[in-house]
Amino acid sequence: MDAWQYLLVLACCVLITLPLEFVLRARVYRRWRTLLAAVLPVAAAFALWDAVAIARGHWWYSPRYTTGALLPGALPVEEVAFFLVVPLCGLLTYEAVGTALGRLRRGDADA
Repeated sequence: MDAWQYLLVLACCVLITLPLEFVLRARVYRRWRTLLAAVLPVAAAFALWDAVAIARGHWWYSPRYTTGALLPGALPVEEVAFFLVVPLCGLLTYEAVGTALGRLRRGDADA
């Protein structure tokens, strides 16, 4: 079970923020091109950063808490998923708060 902890935490992050798309109408998944434009460049930059740091021996990932599936650059799949999931959850939260505040300003909190 330890090897799945990282992925389990990421799955929980997605599950916790997923209702924001539907309940508060965050509209993040509906604007998938904008989502990809926001997330992919950052994910690529951090993946490159991690690959360089791993290659230089600055850090590593415990095989105990990862599945062992590695991408080029010795990056665990979980780490790349982190670079995608965390910004996604952040965008969902940001858009949901903006939507909720907009409703409150207009006085239509029940809409």
